[in-house]
Amino acid sequence: MKKFVLVMTLVVSVLVNAQDSTMIQLEQLLQPQYSSTLTLSLAEAQKFAIEQNRDLQNASLEVKKAHAKRWQTIAALLPQGDGTFGRNLMYDDDWNEKTIQLNPLQPPMSMSPWTLGLTVSEGVNAQAIVGAILNTLAIEMQDLSYQKTESQLRGNVLVNYTSVLVLADVATLLDSSLVNVSYLAEQTKQMVKVGAAEQTQYDQIYVKVNALRNSANAAKRNYRLALDALKVLLNVDASTDLQLTETTDQVLDVEHILGILFEDYDIQRNLDYQLLEKNVELAEKNVIMAGMAYLPTVAAFYKYTGQYGKDVFTMMSSPHTVGVSLSMPIWSSGKRASAITENKIALQEAENTFSQTKDNLDIQYQNLRYTLVNNYETYVNQKENNEVTMRVMKNISDKYKWGAASALDLTTASNDLITAQSSYVQAVMNLVQSAVDLEIFLNNK
Repeated sequence: MKKFVLVMTLVVSVLVNAQDSTMIQLEQLLQPQYSSTLTLSLAEAQKFAIEQNRDLQNASLEVKKAHAKRWQTIAALLPQGDGTFGRNLMYDDDWNEKTIQLNPLQPPMSMSPWTLGLTVSEGVNAQAIVGAILNTLAIEMQDLSYQKTESQLRGNVLVNYTSVLVLADVATLLDSSLVNVSYLAEQTKQMVKVGAAEQTQYDQIYVKVNALRNSANAAKRNYRLALDALKVLLNVDASTDLQLTETTDQVLDVEHILGILFEDYDIQRNLDYQLLEKNVELAEKNVIMAGMAYLPTVAAFYKYTGQYGKDVFTMMSSPHTVGVSLSMPIWSSGKRASAITENKIALQEAENTFSQTKDNLDIQYQNLRYTLVNNYETYVNQKENNEVTMRVMKNISDKYKWGAASALDLTTASNDLITAQSSYVQAVMNLVQSAVDLEIFLNNK
């Protein structure tokens, strides 16, 4: 029987060592290879993201595109000029240059003069004027969208930056606990060999060593995932070694987070409110623009056509032409009236959406404040629980060394530690996210 137990212990030891070797190889396989290093504080990371993030770059390009479109509309209201330059040639049937003699006393003249033409036109249309105003509103709306995108980007960088730091802290703590419990497991193993402890006692601790190892490795992988997510926000290459200079305590400014609760609430500062307000204004201008289709269009032009060359005969008409026209819409089979009706309905829809959203924003503000308070209370509780479980784990480990605690006590304390760490991470992330959401909503700068 003793030989059988010895053989089984040897087999288990070989399998365990093989498993440990496989885990080490997997960790080495997942270890990233870096080609460059980037060191950033939180403020530097947010600035870097604003400068490099493609979504924000696109938002900025949309603002520039709206400016360009407005100028196109304004330019259409300004005088337009076109010029022509050419040469007219006349040939006889044998492809010889043809000449003409208007006066027998004068030599014949060639019909191949150079021509120069210039046309300047100007048109005034009421719809084009309103269109320029609409483009100005479009620029303002694009600018608001840019501000919203920038605020969200800053908040996302803060959340991800904090996530990386918290997960790094958790991985370090779990590694420390793993080293401690592994040491106790090795001591128990030696005690089993001399008959001072039972095999079951060692097995219980060894199971917990595996659980701690898995939790520590999972925390490290989650840390790398969070780091990669931050790289995406910063728009940096995956081969960049991103190093963060601040600690969790520096980033997790609880006083600032609580201060957000006491900031003044002005719904008109909310970016969603401003966008909807501009949308209503845009709908109003669309109604006016549709009505402008009933107004006349006034156009004027000046045209100059001159001929130049050797022996050019005198033109029969003046080279200067001036014209003015007035175009008055008369009948469109109800097309213009339907356009006005359509835009009035769109205006009513925009006003309804604006009124409903305004009421919803007031409720959303209260919900965001409640959520932040709840998450703060949860954070405080989980932080205390985390500190307590760490003290309990240390106390039980010390007692176990002197035989004052059982393997079951050590296992229970280890389970509590893993659970507390997971809950603490979630509490921190919920607190930061709720603070960011409220700060973006208030838009107080």
